[in-house]
Amino acid sequence: MTIQEQKDFIGHYIATIWNLGDTSRLEQFLHPDYVDHSLPPALPGNATGLKQWIALTHESFHPKTIIEEQVAEPGKCIIKVTMRMKHIGLWRGISPTGLTVSIPGYRCFRLQDNRIAEHWGLIDGNALERKLAPKS
Repeated sequence: MTIQEQKDFIGHYIATIWNLGDTSRLEQFLHPDYVDHSLPPALPGNATGLKQWIALTHESFHPKTIIEEQVAEPGKCIIKVTMRMKHIGLWRGISPTGLTVSIPGYRCFRLQDNRIAEHWGLIDGNALERKLAPKS
């Protein structure tokens, strides 16, 4: 893949898998040996864990990941994102608020054989929960 093709591929992945929650298409994006370094410890760090995490996220939120910046080199792509999350279901003990909150984050992808082989993410979940928690 060219650098631009990598950027487009990652953009399509975010739009399809994260924003729409369409995990039926994960296979077209993930390498068979995919490793996710950012999933909660209770989930396996592979495609199965990712599918579970996406389902859990979509039960609690209507998420929209907006790519603010994208940097790529052969085999790697890093994105700076804003996540807009509409809170629609129970999340870590917080009842649905109907609020839409935004939090920043970063995601790093290693590509192999034109698919995502590894993922690292840094999303401030504590900031998300502070924005959802009832004010005292």
